[in-house]
Amino acid sequence: MYIAIQPLAALVAGILILLVPRLLNYIVAVYLIVIGVLGLAPQLR
Repeated sequence: MYIAIQPLAALVAGILILLVPRLLNYIVAVYLIVIGVLGLAPQLR
């Protein structure tokens, strides 16, 4: 069974932002860091 990470992360982030709007800054920061690391990972090999 394959579950795409990005849509799942977006869904969880959206729910958390609705529940606790202050989390928006942290969620965006973590998301950008994760996407950046995943984007660079193939180049690091």
